[in-house]
Amino acid sequence: MGLLDKIKGELVDIVEWLDDTRDTIVWRFPRYENEIKMGARLVVRESQTAVFVNEGQIADVFEPGTYTLETQNLPVLSTLKGWKHGFHSPFKAEVYFVSTRQFTDMKWGTKNPVMMRDPELGMVRVRAFGAYSVRVTDPQKLLRELVGTDPQFRTDEVHEYLRQNVVSHFASVLASAGIPVVELAAHHGDLGDQLAARLTDELAELGISVPNFVIENISLPPEVEEALDKRTSMGIVSSGTVGSMAAFQQFQAGQAMEAAADGGGSAGAVIGMGLGQSVGNAIVPPAQPAPAAPSAPAPTSGPPPLPGWYLGNGGSQSGPFDDAALAGQVAAGTLTPATLIWRAGMAGWEPASSVPDVAKHLGATPPPLPPQA
Repeated sequence: MGLLDKIKGELVDIVEWLDDTRDTIVWRFPRYENEIKMGARLVVRESQTAVFVNEGQIADVFEPGTYTLETQNLPVLSTLKGWKHGFHSPFKAEVYFVSTRQFTDMKWGTKNPVMMRDPELGMVRVRAFGAYSVRVTDPQKLLRELVGTDPQFRTDEVHEYLRQNVVSHFASVLASAGIPVVELAAHHGDLGDQLAARLTDELAELGISVPNFVIENISLPPEVEEALDKRTSMGIVSSGTVGSMAAFQQFQAGQAMEAAADGGGSAGAVIGMGLGQSVGNAIVPPAQPAPAAPSAPAPTSGPPPLPGWYLGNGGSQSGPFDDAALAGQVAAGTLTPATLIWRAGMAGWEPASSVPDVAKHLGATPPPLPPQA
């Protein structure tokens, strides 16, 4: 290899970054022992930014595009260098490629429970987890505040710091929201938007934003969830009906039997069934027997009185008459052997002469006179 070839080998003609990872935020172009040739090509792809650093000082920043590195394209670096050896002399500068795409594989979770005040349950401890995305909005701030001289700055180097910020703001947003625990699931989206806005403001000085924030779940301690499940189960008796009471007692008995089958023992089953009975009685008291109706005074002696008699004469009805009154009707001539008679228990109207109890009152009463010729 000749001297010319050796010199050419130390000159860089193309400066670019082909990212084959999913977690690299900043990558430093490997310029070790090489000088960038004046007139070389700089290729900055979409979702990238190239930052030139000269002797620890940020010089020029390039957005996506293809550039020919000349003095007019490097105003800050040209001022710093002065180009004492001519405008076409090679130069040394560190080039950092910064990825500006969204990094969506950021997970978060609360290692310790977060305290919140619930309007119904009082102070409650909750845990939560989810995911969020980050994006570099100001490469210069990022290099100054976080990256420094790191040749390959990855998401795992800043993940823990971001997680701590997430948990801190999650606690404050949850406390200020004033949302009951049982309604938190319906507000995951709103809470996520608030957290994304707060975190973006907090991380702006580092050149980072949080475009999206997702709350996957907010959970309660096991004992609180068990109490809520029991409360939901008791909702079947909220109407206070006998049918609901019976359903609750059946449910409680089934729970007790299941606990006994799982090893809870007969004592646990008896306690569970007794609890179901006692709770049921407290909500819907057992039905008390209706007070007995006052009984009619028993007759002093003799059979009960018979129903009265009805008389039918000429299509008209009169009565009722008791036995004593029938004698008066005979004397008045309204009760004759041909008079129709009826009382309760008879199938229909019959002539008085055919009813023994009435015929005895007729005596020797003569029959009606025959019609005159």
